[in-house]
Parts: sequence; C-alpha cells; structure tokens
Amino acid sequence: MTTSDLPQRLRAALTTAGFTYDAVAELLGPLAHAALGRNETTPGLRRTAGGSPLETLVRLFLLQTTVDAAAAEAALPGLVDRLAAEGFVEQSVGEVAARLDVRPYATGDDDLWVVSDLTPGLDGREARVAADHVLGISSASSSLAQLTMREPVGRSLDLGTGCGVQALHLARHSREVVATDVNERALRLTRFNAALNDVRVPVDVRDGSFFEPVRGERFDLIATNPPFVISPATGERLVYRDSGLPGDRVVEDIVRGAPDHLTDGGWCQVLANWVIARDVPWDERLLPWVADDCDAFVVQREVIDPASYVELWLKDAGLHGSPDYLTRYDTWLSWFEDQGIEAVGFGWINLRRTEAAGSRTRDFLEWPYDVEQPIAPALSAWGAAVGVAVTLDSRLLVRNDVQQETVGQPGAEDPDTVVLRQQRGLRRARRADTVEAALVGACDGELSVGRILDALAQLLDLEPAQTRATYLPVVGELVIEGFLEPAHSEPVRD
Repeated sequence: MTTSDLPQRLRAALTTAGFTYDAVAELLGPLAHAALGRNETTPGLRRTAGGSPLETLVRLFLLQTTVDAAAAEAALPGLVDRLAAEGFVEQSVGEVAARLDVRPYATGDDDLWVVSDLTPGLDGREARVAADHVLGISSASSSLAQLTMREPVGRSLDLGTGCGVQALHLARHSREVVATDVNERALRLTRFNAALNDVRVPVDVRDGSFFEPVRGERFDLIATNPPFVISPATGERLVYRDSGLPGDRVVEDIVRGAPDHLTDGGWCQVLANWVIARDVPWDERLLPWVADDCDAFVVQREVIDPASYVELWLKDAGLHGSPDYLTRYDTWLSWFEDQGIEAVGFGWINLRRTEAAGSRTRDFLEWPYDVEQPIAPALSAWGAAVGVAVTLDSRLLVRNDVQQETVGQPGAEDPDTVVLRQQRGLRRARRADTVEAALVGACDGELSVGRILDALAQLLDLEPAQTRATYLPVVGELVIEGFLEPAHSEPVRD
C-alpha cells in the first residue's frame, strides 16, 4: 500500500459522496443500522438500491456486496483502478467488490474514515480470520475511546494501535503521537488512516512489541487495548487479540511496565481482561501489579463465566461450527480448570504516576451498571479529587447530581436504609448512615467539615472527638468517589 496522493483523493471522493457516519445512519434508518450492528445486511441492502454514490459506497464497503462497475466509478471517480492496484477493491467483469473496509467514523465535530480488514462473518457466512487480521472499529475500540482522557497533552502513546483508531483520537489533543504494533499490515493501515484523515500532528508509527519500540521514552498519556484474550495458546495466534503470553500476563506486564514510560502526572489507561482465580478476590490479585509510584483506579465492568468466554472468542475467530470446534472448546475449558480460573473479569485499569511524597490511592470498584459516556471526564474528576487534602477546615459542596434515596416501612419514623446516588459520571451509589447522610446534606460550601461534624455530634449525642476521628476519613472517601467536591481551592495532598 502506497501513501502518495491516494489518501487525499480518496478523502475527497468520500466527502463529495457524503459518506459520513450521520449520513449513513440516516440512509439506513434505525432498523437496518441496528441489523448491520448484528452483522446482518439484508435490511441495509433493501435501503440502498437507489444507485446514488452514497448508496454505492455503503453497499460496497459496509454491506460487502458487489456493485456495478459504472456505479463504483461514479462514487469513486478516477479511483477504482488505483484502489484495485492497492488492494482496496477487486474488479471482475462489470463488477467491483471490496477487499478492505472503509468505514465512516465520527468523533466530536469531526467526520473521519477508518480503513481496516473486512468485518468477518456477515450474514453468517463462514469466515476464518487470518492471523494478521487488522480489526476495524469495534465495541472495544469505542470503549477505549470513551475511557481515554481528552485533556491537551504533549506526547501520547497508542500501544498496540491496530488500524489506528486511538491514534486518530489522540492526535486531536496531543502535540505528538507514537503508535506501535507487531503487525506490519496494521502499521501500514495506521499510516494510511492518518493521511486519509489529514492528521496535522506527527504520528510516529513504529514496529515492535509492547514497550520495546519506546524504550527510554516517557509519555503524558498511554492508551491501550492490548491483545488480552486469556487462552491456552494452542492453535493459530490472531495477533489483534492473542499476545502469546500465558493467562493475563500481557495485562500484568503492561501495568507493571507503564510507570517507567509515564511523565510525572501522566496516565496509562488500559481496557483489559484479567483472571479471576479460585478463592482469590479479583482486586487482591491485581493490587500487586500496581507500582508504588502510581495512583490506581480499577473498575471491573463485567464478569464472564468460562463457557461463555470460550464461546465468545471461538466465534470471534470464525470457528463456530468448524470440524475442530468441539475439540478446541473442550481443550480451552480443561485449561481453565487446570489453571484454577473461575471466571474472567473485564474492565478498566487507570494508572497515574506521581512523584510527590505520600500515600497512593488504590480504588478498586466492581461496577457492572450503566455509566454516562464518555466516562473519561469522570475519571479525570477522580484524579483531581485524589489530589485534594481533606481536613477539618475543608469547605465542601454536595455534587449537584447526587440524590438521596430512603427505604423503610410505611409510616416509620426513620428509614431502614439511606443511599446516596449519583445521576452522572460513574453513577455510583453508596449506603450512608445517619451521620454520613446528614453531613452530605449540610455541605453547602460555607461550613467547614469540622463545624458540621461537631454540630452533628451535639445533635445526636455523640462524643465530638470520636465523631471527628471516625468520619473525617469517610469525608475523604466521599470526595474521591465524587459525592462531595471542594467549594474553593483546597490544598493538594502531600
């Protein structure tokens, strides 16, 4: 694949045809758009039979059906022969078929396009995935994009770039982006996608495994969706999902190695799987991975049983219904049993390197519930809250989206349970006792924490010193968890 003027000419053709995410969604309509998300094309084919350039491009690249050569030439004027020579399409007598996926993508106010390998298995077709398959836009890449913080940074690293989706995002708020991968086809497509989208900041695409290509370098932000599939490493390795390392070692190695490549205050954000071992709490198993010089916020979003996990990834590889499907399934389950793997966790690992003296925050949260997307602003707020030194002199405000829920018998004088619940961000919920609930309700930004606790101690006939000692740490938790926030600038934690 050459880069020359093809990316610019292709971008011009896609723009002229109106091949954007919003336009495609409108053309397909809700039913066909949702069906395509399930890898079904029939509703989409019914909606795109008019022959316009936009319809032709949707049929060619997204629905993977052959189109008339004249229609292809009208949608891609002067480009069909060139695209065929570069491996994007294949020509036969009077027809053109796609050999790569060209997909519209939207981020903020920008219309982008991402080139990758074709989506396998449309309409249930048999599709064995090649070892060097370059995955396109997926639920995982979208999740990482929503997870990644978007504050302006100097240098950022897209570790395991694939087709370069994260690099495109990072380029919008970084002065320099480095993108790495071991798959040469992925590197070529990342370079092409950067040119196709006219990325104006340097995107340095490097060949190599994990942190090897950036040895000795540091970044303000690292974003990665590593090849985290936990498998017995038998059979053909799919580079985009299989690391070749045992168990969840690839994730552990990244978490342990990232601090050496972060600037002071820099973040590493990982979308990952991890082993849930028999008789070992998941957070206790992951905690030793975190370096002493890092704050960590780890969220377990989902727990998958071994059978469901194996089925998911065998189908992902196009092996469902293959002659050796049952053998592979049994081998994988047997390996899980031998390794003592009870389940697999999926979620986010967020690390922030800090050189300041003092204790580090380790926040491990099991939270399978709906969250506000993008979730990155909530994670940034967590990072800011961790840096706040909460004292008895602090003046705090209850966050304006926090609501109090009470549960109790009808007519009872006091509720059995009080729950504080956020309506935005992570939408955390926290059970509160009488003092905690009253304290949150009294945080109006005027009274100090100490004065509120003293007043509550007097009202509830509690010992003031003990009340302060017991609830000051609780106030710190409420700030870190986002229920309370500083009313004014508070001292930074030492």
